Amino acid sequence: MYSYKTKGICAKEMNFDIVDGVIRNLKIVGGCKGNIKALELLVEGMKAEDVVSKMRGIPCQGDTSCPDQLSKAIELYM
Repeated sequence: MYSYKTKGICAKEMNFDIVDGVIRNLKIVGGCKGNIKALELLVEGMKAEDVVSKMRGIPCQGDTSCPDQLSKAIELYM
């Protein structure tokens, strides 16, 4: 399980696995409950590279967001 400390968003940490290039078991600590739950469910089973390409650069607070931070975490993991 990879653990990433977020920067510049409400969520504090993102934990996930990548198995055979696919996102598994994403758990986000903190943040907006509904949005976090939706993000966790939506990316489960997606190819990591697809998540990065779809989520990178989405703004929310300033120039980053939970999806953007997830894309950065995945890139660091890979």
